[in-house]
Amino acid sequence: MEEKVPIPTTHLFPVLDNKLIELLQSLSKEEWQLPTIAKKWCVKDIAAHLLDGNIRTLSFSRDQQFLQPRSDINSYNDLVDYLNELNAQWVKAYKRVSPSVLIEQLEITGQQFCEYISTLDPYKDAIFPVAWAGEKVSKNWFHIAREYTEKFLHQQQIRDAVGKPGLITKELFYPFVDTFMCGLSHTYKNIHAEDGTTIQVNITTEAGGTWYLNCRNSNWNLSKEMTGNIAAAISIDPETAWKLFSKGISPEAARTKVTINGNEKLAETALQLVAVMA
Repeated sequence: MEEKVPIPTTHLFPVLDNKLIELLQSLSKEEWQLPTIAKKWCVKDIAAHLLDGNIRTLSFSRDQQFLQPRSDINSYNDLVDYLNELNAQWVKAYKRVSPSVLIEQLEITGQQFCEYISTLDPYKDAIFPVAWAGEKVSKNWFHIAREYTEKFLHQQQIRDAVGKPGLITKELFYPFVDTFMCGLSHTYKNIHAEDGTTIQVNITTEAGGTWYLNCRNSNWNLSKEMTGNIAAAISIDPETAWKLFSKGISPEAARTKVTINGNEKLAETALQLVAVMA
């Protein structure tokens, strides 16, 4: 069934998890404390956050154990602030936990996480929508792909911090960036253009791909096939892309690393894509 979904990722979670455990087991005491691109978090903090992700999925989705919703969440920014608060609470608590215990818990919960998501019907409504893509309701396949980007991103941040080889391969990086590209239509929602206007977004190297945004009736539609005349084209390398779209670097910093042809203003809007809750 997974082969029929737009972005199949369920089969990749065990691959990512195995690479994560191997990576963490190889770290020295000093490397666990190295700073990362994730602002205030060190390597150990990110590993703790990955554990939190496993446990939240198992508790909320599998076991239906929900937190009491806060009454003051009235906007996207309110939701982001709330999630940041939850993340910070967990990471702070795990300061007292040793790397060995953390690795063991990641192994156990990672296996349970993989087993659980493999049972989900990809076309049923997900427990949570993919809010950064502007969706109010999402299907499970998109929710699962979003979870994949979380696991990929945070492991990549650790690898970046400790100077270990990254995950920029066709097998692992392409589904990650393909999911991120699903946020492009939402990013362009307030950009006006003539019908037929097409923007090409290219993520370079064999690990990347090409996506097209086409404007019809004031709506931007994402496709992997070119339609209409290309008014603007932007090319971004994978290293810049994963950092940019997760707010690891600013659009201004990324602008010096990308290539743009055609309408510069139209193309630069793609640099505003944020495919994380931030």
